[in-house]
Amino acid sequence: MFRRRTALKFWWTFLVLGGVFTAMSSADAANPVVVIETNKGNIEVELFQDKTPISAANFLKYVDSKFYDGLIFHRVIDGFMVQGGGMDAAMKEKKNNAPIKNEAASSGVKNARGTLAMARTNVPDSATSQFFINLKDNDFLNPSAGNAGYAAFGKVVAGMDVVDSIAKVKTATRGMHGDVPVESVNIVSVKRK
Repeated sequence: MFRRRTALKFWWTFLVLGGVFTAMSSADAANPVVVIETNKGNIEVELFQDKTPISAANFLKYVDSKFYDGLIFHRVIDGFMVQGGGMDAAMKEKKNNAPIKNEAASSGVKNARGTLAMARTNVPDSATSQFFINLKDNDFLNPSAGNAGYAAFGKVVAGMDVVDSIAKVKTATRGMHGDVPVESVNIVSVKRK
């Protein structure tokens, strides 16, 4: 009888601990959320670490080094997107890390309203620090035949009203740059939640 109780106690402990470890690993696997604090309000973004590990890790590297703090949203096109993460208020580009691989084709994530995507040049694997938030479903930015697409790697989970208010600011041409907000839309900080 003693052995039977000991064996039952062992299995009960094993099941309970197994459930605890499963719950812990599920919590650890949750996608990270960052808060983009702007002078217009806060934007919370879930990063799709599960679907776009390269882009999410790249973004978090910039976040953790406080790279984005003090930069601006330097390109705003109402009905399309708002872009930031590379320029300061004087429109001087900040030196960034090496470019990353474009995950647009492998992730399955579409450039839908509220998604955060990597900005890049015409070269598919050229994204560095700059990102944009889609103001509508921009299907033409998704990969297709002959088009590498733009890697959407996160989604606004709170503060889309802030993004929409940024979209309405007055813009002008500044030097060689078009669609620049007349009054700076500042990125005060970007931090993990």
